[in-house]
Amino acid sequence: MTDYRTVCWQQLPELIEAVQAAGDAIGLPFIAAQADLGDPDPMADEQGRPYAETSFKWYDPTHRYWRDRKLALHVAFLTAARLTAEPFFYSDGRLQTWRATGLLDAVDCEQAKNSPLFGEAIVAPVHLPRGLVGAVFWCSREPVGVDDIFADHADRLHSLALRLVATHNEARGRPRNATVPQTLTRREVQCLRWAAAGKTDGEIGIILSLSVSTVRFHLRNAAAKLGATGRAQSIQLAAGLGFVGASAV
Repeated sequence: MTDYRTVCWQQLPELIEAVQAAGDAIGLPFIAAQADLGDPDPMADEQGRPYAETSFKWYDPTHRYWRDRKLALHVAFLTAARLTAEPFFYSDGRLQTWRATGLLDAVDCEQAKNSPLFGEAIVAPVHLPRGLVGAVFWCSREPVGVDDIFADHADRLHSLALRLVATHNEARGRPRNATVPQTLTRREVQCLRWAAAGKTDGEIGIILSLSVSTVRFHLRNAAAKLGATGRAQSIQLAAGLGFVGASAV
């Protein structure tokens, strides 16, 4: 049986080198990466050494930003990475991507704009099933014409970010206790969708012409198949796996 975690740990040094080399080649040599934005600990190797310390360049090598456990809560780029799964770039106080979107316009970038050390950046979010969100950042000290760089290189950077984040999470066994979910029945999906829309068991029963006990039966079965504990986690996992769409019903 293949030891996937061992294989992934072996693959990571080459991926990390490729991410840094890509930044060096396009004039965005300063790299930050996090495989799980919900994890307060930094992205690190098998011995627990942060890649920000051992592998990636940063503006100020003495600035150990990865020790700030609240970093993911107040950095604009991380907020944006949660809002979109597409790569985007930062320049002159604004975030943009290859299409028009109001999601990025709403993100406050004043902190980056007011930083004398910060120029431009390309950010590649990585959204994986089961709610895992990671991101890789390529940055510069000075303006480098990032809009043109983005047009030419965003696809490749996004691919590199996906490979790095997915491989790192597999190596660390993330998410924990993840299993391949069994196929949900049509009724189970219907009950989950209405639950995601905020309906009570009684309301779902009226909508689907089912008894409350039958609704609960379907929701319990769905939770067991998804490996979830409780209604909220069932909805979250179902959404992350594509059983519950954005319209919720």
